[in-house]
Amino acid sequence: MFDSYHMPALVLTTLLLPAFGYLYMRFRDTRTLLWFLGFLFAIVRMLLIYKLPWWDVTNGRMHPWVAAASQTSIQICSAMFLASLSPLRFRIGRLSMLYVIPFTIPLVAYSILFHGVFRGVTPGEPKFLIFPALGLMALVVGFFWGVAKGSMPKWLGGFLCVVVGGLGLWVCFASGGRWPLTLVECANHFMTALLLIFVFRRFSPGVVLSVMGFSAWSLTVLKMIHAIALHPVIHMNLDRCVSMGKVVAAVGMIMLALEDELAINKAAQERERRARRELEAYANLILSRRKVEDFDRQGNEICQTVVEHSRFAQAALLLNTAGRLRLAGSAGLEGATATALGALAVRIPVAGFLASESMPFAVEHCQTVHLDLTPWLKPGDDLKRLHFTEAHAVPIMGRSATEGALLLAGMRDPREPLRADDFLPVEMLTARLQAVRSQTIMLEKLIDSEKYAGLGQLANNVTHQLNNPLTVILGYAALLDEAPTLTSQERKGVEAIMAEARRMRATLESLSRISRAHTDHLTAVSVAELLVDMEELHRSEFLRRSIEFRLSIAPGLPKVLCNAQHLRQAVLHCLQFAIEAVDRQNPSTFAGQGGSEPAVKSVRLEAAAEGNVVQIMVAHSGPGFLDPERAFDPFVPAQASGEIAGLGLGLCASILREHNGRASAVNLEPYGAAILLELQAI
Repeated sequence: MFDSYHMPALVLTTLLLPAFGYLYMRFRDTRTLLWFLGFLFAIVRMLLIYKLPWWDVTNGRMHPWVAAASQTSIQICSAMFLASLSPLRFRIGRLSMLYVIPFTIPLVAYSILFHGVFRGVTPGEPKFLIFPALGLMALVVGFFWGVAKGSMPKWLGGFLCVVVGGLGLWVCFASGGRWPLTLVECANHFMTALLLIFVFRRFSPGVVLSVMGFSAWSLTVLKMIHAIALHPVIHMNLDRCVSMGKVVAAVGMIMLALEDELAINKAAQERERRARRELEAYANLILSRRKVEDFDRQGNEICQTVVEHSRFAQAALLLNTAGRLRLAGSAGLEGATATALGALAVRIPVAGFLASESMPFAVEHCQTVHLDLTPWLKPGDDLKRLHFTEAHAVPIMGRSATEGALLLAGMRDPREPLRADDFLPVEMLTARLQAVRSQTIMLEKLIDSEKYAGLGQLANNVTHQLNNPLTVILGYAALLDEAPTLTSQERKGVEAIMAEARRMRATLESLSRISRAHTDHLTAVSVAELLVDMEELHRSEFLRRSIEFRLSIAPGLPKVLCNAQHLRQAVLHCLQFAIEAVDRQNPSTFAGQGGSEPAVKSVRLEAAAEGNVVQIMVAHSGPGFLDPERAFDPFVPAQASGEIAGLGLGLCASILREHNGRASAVNLEPYGAAILLELQAI
């Protein structure tokens, strides 16, 4: 009987098909492609199955291959919708394949054999056993598909697959080979309705319409009930409901795509607002430009700002200081993790850090890389025990080398994938950090050069003004020394005048060298040999002053590229400062340090290597520094005793800077102080 109600459903579904084609062209994803193909095969099925005034090929015995094409189309259609919501793959060697392909092939073969070859008539055994075998193949694939990790719980997918598959095999043996295909088709539509709920997990018009549409589409299985199949009115209304379900499902799925697009736009707007707030927070950071040390002390503040406004709950700032990396600050990290990360940082070589092409980028179109810390871990390292072995690293690149990195970890809301715009504000922050730090270093060098240029001019003037009177003093002292009539007491006085005058001349020569540019030829110098030579030359002076002197040199100490004379002069200035410090030590000196005067006056000279840096330490048991950061400023009170250091330590720091090194001062516990000289190893 002809039912004109089929015509609007066919027309509406056909008119909606270009919308699915546009959705695929818009999104270019597997899901919208399968939706388009699914409704395309559904339209083919509608054309082949419905009785229209100019088209009636519903008699399977008269048109067996049309019936086979119709049943094949609906099986492919239902499988396409199922696969669009659960596009899981499996591997056979190097081959990766969707589960829907081996699941659909037995069903297509079943349709072709039953409707095309056997003209819709169930054959006798043993040919009949082909159909249960094909159904069992589809059931096995469907079971593995259902229990694979996907959107639906494994137990539910496996349970429904076993129930429907077992029912289909029972129907095949009980009523022949026609109805199992209808049962599988309706089961696929019902599973699609369930997957829509589990995949989208929201109550929206698109989800409601799609679930209603596929649920109505699956009602075809009711035709298996004998009473419904023989009742023409119920049968016709059931066909109308199924036809209407197709249209409703199509409209619902289009609305689903539109809802997803609106959600994507809303998420993009939220990310844009978040990025704007993040950029504003980073722009409000007031970065120090006075000294590099002041800038580096802001590491904790910088990391805390990043943690508060970015998608990451943990941040750590590594900076290149004197040729090696150190932890300048952190936020969101436990104390043990920060300590272990600081110990690891000094083991990471600066050369080539974050410049390797083998490091994968965190996401496409960004500069942030995924950093694996495993190559620098030691056996039993705390970072491995604390499960902090990888992080996202935003490089801080200078003109010639890496100046550091901002490490990010502990991503908030891991369900939302990382995007390039999540890293863009942080990358802009690191670019600002690099620019400000480089500017601070250049400004500090400019100030130092101007300061020492002024001191050099002053030194030249003082030397010129004092050299002439000093020459006269030395001349007359020499004449007095040659006089035969001097008593022993007078001769001692003359010798004291000459000794102090020579000492004053040596001081003037050192003073004059402060204005001399260090442009001498640099060579590879063995620090070990240089320190041993100095120990032999000055051992007698330590003995004369009753100072315990200890020399410790690490084995295998690498050489450094410098001027040997200048390095010797720098170490000598430090030794002279240490000698003068221990000569002045007294109990009151250590009152501020909470200790008592040491029983023995001592000076230690040690040399060791850490990474590509050679470190020379001159330590003494005398009073500590009033302000270790200003220990190298000339003519300021340096020690707790109030004594002025003079130009020696300032000249020492100048020599180290000229050789791309660094001089620093620290106080020791419970008493004493040390001067650290750091030079690049070769």
